[in-house]
Amino acid sequence: MSIGAVPRRVGVHSGQFLLLAALTIVITLLVGGVPRVVNRLADQGLREHLATEPAARRDLTYATRPAVGAPPASGQAAELDVRQQRMPADVRAAVAHRWYAAQTPAGRVTGPDLARNNHLVDLGLRALPGIDAAGTLVEGRWPDEQADGDAPVQVALDADVAGRFHLRVGSRLLLAAPGDPGVGPPTPLTVVGLFRPTDRADGIWDTLPSVLEVVEPEGDAQPFVLVAVVATTALDRQAAGGRPVSFTWRYRLGPDGIDVRRIDQLIDGVQRLARGSTDTGAELTQGVDVPLREFSRAVTSARTLLAVVGAGVLATLAGLVVLAAALTVRRRRTEFVLIRARGGGTAGVRRSLAESLLVVPPAAGLGWLLGGLLPGAPGGTGPLAVGATVLVTLALPVATLTVPSGVVGRRDLVRLRPSARRATTEAALVLLAGLAVVLLRRRGLTPGAVDPLLVSVPALVAVAASVLALRLYPWPVRLAGRLAARTRGSVAFLGTVRAGRAAAATPLVVVVLAVATAAFCGVVATGIEATRDDVATRAVPADALIRGDRLAPDTGPALERLPGVRAATGVVDEPAQRLATDADGTDARLRDTSVLLVDGPGLARTARAAGRDVPVPGLLRDARPGDGPLPAVVSPAVAADLAAAGLRSAFVTVQGQRYEFTPADTVADFPLARPDTTRYVVLPWQALPRRDDPPVPTGFLVAGDRLAAEVLRRAGDEGQRRYQTEGTLTAGERPRGAAVVTWSQTRLRLGGGGANGLLGFGFTAGAVAGGVLALLAVAFTVLAGARARGEVLSRLRTLGLSRRQWRGLLLVELAPLVGVSVLTGALVGVLLPVLLTPVLGLAAFTSGVPVRVTFAPALVAATVGLGAVALGFAMAVEALNNRRMRLGEVLRLGEES
Repeated sequence: MSIGAVPRRVGVHSGQFLLLAALTIVITLLVGGVPRVVNRLADQGLREHLATEPAARRDLTYATRPAVGAPPASGQAAELDVRQQRMPADVRAAVAHRWYAAQTPAGRVTGPDLARNNHLVDLGLRALPGIDAAGTLVEGRWPDEQADGDAPVQVALDADVAGRFHLRVGSRLLLAAPGDPGVGPPTPLTVVGLFRPTDRADGIWDTLPSVLEVVEPEGDAQPFVLVAVVATTALDRQAAGGRPVSFTWRYRLGPDGIDVRRIDQLIDGVQRLARGSTDTGAELTQGVDVPLREFSRAVTSARTLLAVVGAGVLATLAGLVVLAAALTVRRRRTEFVLIRARGGGTAGVRRSLAESLLVVPPAAGLGWLLGGLLPGAPGGTGPLAVGATVLVTLALPVATLTVPSGVVGRRDLVRLRPSARRATTEAALVLLAGLAVVLLRRRGLTPGAVDPLLVSVPALVAVAASVLALRLYPWPVRLAGRLAARTRGSVAFLGTVRAGRAAAATPLVVVVLAVATAAFCGVVATGIEATRDDVATRAVPADALIRGDRLAPDTGPALERLPGVRAATGVVDEPAQRLATDADGTDARLRDTSVLLVDGPGLARTARAAGRDVPVPGLLRDARPGDGPLPAVVSPAVAADLAAAGLRSAFVTVQGQRYEFTPADTVADFPLARPDTTRYVVLPWQALPRRDDPPVPTGFLVAGDRLAAEVLRRAGDEGQRRYQTEGTLTAGERPRGAAVVTWSQTRLRLGGGGANGLLGFGFTAGAVAGGVLALLAVAFTVLAGARARGEVLSRLRTLGLSRRQWRGLLLVELAPLVGVSVLTGALVGVLLPVLLTPVLGLAAFTSGVPVRVTFAPALVAATVGLGAVALGFAMAVEALNNRRMRLGEVLRLGEES
């Protein structure tokens, strides 16, 4: 065999080898490029996830306790480097920013400007290196490194904080001496500068208490707390004078220094730091491991899902490679039969292997290079790409081995039964799919690991279902053929007879696999979205929820008068209440329980006005005042505890009033129940007995269009103010500002940031790839039978068959095959989420709530649409193929075969 013979044969059959090369490029591109895209999306998701976290959950903070005789503050800045070097390598590399601060505890401060407005203020002093770069002077200057110890201590204040207390540049203050009042002389202070932050989001301002904010009094006769900035030397003199000083070294982890592939090692490093913090002379405070663990769980679940989807896509591509190799060998069957007839033996296999080596490895290299151009860190899939290249290279030689030696008779004269080898293979596939499903249900998927057998369950189930479906469908088609034989015309009869031959339907197994992959992605995505809607509705069963301490009862009518508001109803939420066994308050010795008071009809009306599907139990809607215990909806945990204690009724306290209730219904996920508790009691507000001091709302549900959160917040604050003025508040209480949570904000938070981008990429890529590959598989099906159909067309055209009749015959022949394959794939795609959702860990994307698999009517439309497109595509491929052949050529080709 000469060296130039191989390229010449490849050139002669360039179409088939071009198809094989294209599939190889796609496979290696996916193997090498998709992990890069996944890593990039994971990095982006980590950046978004950390950006939404408060400073306390992003920082590692070392802090000392205030101590008299502390070392000089000017020498403690070097500890930033020392402590960072002691960190584990992954933690040290993740540090993006760091800050050092030294401060004194807040002490009582007085002065003429404060006395003028009767302000009671405590002031702390803080040395904050780098503040001159992070802040902009509005007036005055920054405190100097003073050498004169007798001069007043120079301080700078935030301009807004100073303006609130009428302080200005030149204001004189006296800071009380530490310890008991009257011990030691006060420290004179002078305000030398006012500043504003250049960027309030800069981490330098996150040291608590913040220099940019005022700590409000906790009650009456309590002071405001401010923090003033001083020079380091001034703080050292205060320490030398006996004032306690503490130090903080704060390190903020940034996503740019975190390798998502090593996030578990980073979490372990943070934990080791926390365990060893007592040996560093300072206490470590950190919460960064919490968001990192949340993100790690979400990414692990997303990667597992991507592995499942990727296995389906790669299995579909493998099927296409097998079909492409079979198509190539079928076109060259005469050549290989002749080689064997002349005693060539394995010469045909060697010839195919040489041709594959000339085409496949270069195509694989090109696909790998293209995949390397995609952004993101490499995924270490080189061995997988090499293995895929080897398998694709061997596909054509293996297909050559299947060429029979000798002339095969016509296959259209009898109904073929599957051979024993084929039947055994199909039975083994069905048994393997069943075994994989059983193992998956028992063992589940190991987080962070990829079990090839279990991850390939969707592909195995799809193949098994396609084998069963394509073995069963010829029977009804043949029955239709018998009925068509009794009608006039030959189109329906010939089409159904050809469609009933199972041998022609084998390539459509790949169609089932592709459609199942696309349907699986669509159903799981729909289930996650529906579950997120449920979670958002449980938190906010209307358009908005206003929460406060206590609001005046007339806040509801005031809210309904706002523009766009259609309905509003009050609720009472009392967390951590103790249940009692009698009216005297005897503790039932059960765990703390949250208590909700809801107006049943009002809740149903408001939810309906907001368009939310909130199932309000009938006992809450229909309850009316009467004698005896109140009918209550309780959580399963409370119901179990009451049953275990032998209590048919119990008492619960709401705003100082004790009410008796009996559990009348059990609901696992009642709207408005706090997400951090599984213990709650829901009472019908409209059925409460009349008392002199009835409960007042702690919140309001609002339904309406284009609701402005700030307007609702002001209405809530006004309701709290009216209750404070008209109601009764215990001395020292100070209500916090009302908080507003909207349904849209809650829903956006559930579906945005974190690993959701990775999840969306997996669903979109799987659905698109499944649809495109399904069309390619249909094209292979058409091309596989093109020669036989060409022979039939040539003979029927000589008998007077028109082009229109031929198109009808082709439609009748392909419609059952394509329809059964698409329908089977869609059914498998619906069934797979039921099998896999409990073990995929998708609850990480729905706030811990198990994903509810839902049936979307759009799936039916998508299935019908895909079937119609596939049929149209098949007709177009057949028409293009017929144009390439003339009638006489096809007849001669048939004689050759």
